Amino acid sequence: MATTHTPHRSGSTSAMWAGGLTVFAAVMLGITGVVGVFRGIMAIAEDDVFLTTPNYVFQFDLTGWGWIHLALGAVAILVSFGLYKVSMWARVAGVAIAALVVIASFLSLPYYPAWSILMIAMSGFVIWALCVVKPDDVR
Repeated sequence: MATTHTPHRSGSTSAMWAGGLTVFAAVMLGITGVVGVFRGIMAIAEDDVFLTTPNYVFQFDLTGWGWIHLALGAVAILVSFGLYKVSMWARVAGVAIAALVVIASFLSLPYYPAWSILMIAMSGFVIWALCVVKPDDVR
């Protein structure tokens, strides 16, 4: 009885992982962008779900925070489309926009804590997924 043995090719396995992580980052960054756009629209409309904290150090007008989150969300959506093409500019821009989303979400934490924590976690996963993949493994 003859058994066939297929050799383990680590190159194809690492390429599959790299491609999977890049798609994961693209999807997560796209979701982060959509959530950011919705958060921005809610803040611009001065929705009642936001808290008012009069003694917060990084205090901005709620409308100002809305425009910041709306702009970051729109850029995140655009960059997420670039990640599907697995280009280096999109990976660098993805890490940069995710880092800016983390900073903006941290600074607006008192206004809507649950959403801010969600955005920080999602952006953290995007940064991890884009930084752990080596450029040689993607193609």
